[in-house]
Amino acid sequence: MSFQGKTVLITGGSRGIGRGILQAFVDKGATVVTCGRREPDNLPAGVHFIPLDIRKSESAEILVQYALDKTGRLDVLINNAGGTPMEDAEQTSAELLDKIMALNLISPINLSREAYPHLKVNGGSVINISSVSGARPSPHTAAYGAAKAGILNWTQSVAMEWAPEVRVNAIIVGLVKTEAAEHHYGGKKGVDYLSSELPMKRMGSPEDIAKACLFLADPANDYVSGACLEVHGGGEPPSFLMIAREAHKRGT
Repeated sequence: MSFQGKTVLITGGSRGIGRGILQAFVDKGATVVTCGRREPDNLPAGVHFIPLDIRKSESAEILVQYALDKTGRLDVLINNAGGTPMEDAEQTSAELLDKIMALNLISPINLSREAYPHLKVNGGSVINISSVSGARPSPHTAAYGAAKAGILNWTQSVAMEWAPEVRVNAIIVGLVKTEAAEHHYGGKKGVDYLSSELPMKRMGSPEDIAKACLFLADPANDYVSGACLEVHGGGEPPSFLMIAREAHKRGT
């Protein structure tokens, strides 16, 4: 697999999952363009970076034009940037709701629409990074879950509209260990406990998601479109199993 001579545009590629995806495509010879609100100091040589906030409606046009100005083409778009704070649904302000939706749903849609005519020229593809939060209940991050569910539906819908010229796929990402994992999951003990409860006995890594992106972006896999690929190591065990186990321990 080689992406030599190809341009890959990745949102949020400077850290976390996005950084793992970026490195994987650099290693395969791609020219990578990425963005973020703050310029990082550790990107690989040759990566093109533009500071911007993709939640702003004008950012899609700016970012795609930047990629074209720097490389002259666009072959793969990976809508990776996303995230949310934890917030009870009834306490989520209208302003925060707008920001969550803009980041996780509206900006990937706008960027995909802006990139489409350029991807079409090269038989390119779009990969949307979704989440298990969009495929199961997402308490305390309900707006985020709704946005990630929306991007799965968008993926399947435009995969039909844009075929056969442009393929559109999504990845349903499970729990991933990044530099922010301990903050999100209650410190090292929380991460270790979660890992022990997962089927694979570990959380995912950015490299796991990157491998899936390479597969979906590979032109050799040109019949894979409209897929929502689960990369979650077997999924999350149902909470009732944990409750039953704890109840059994207390009863013995």
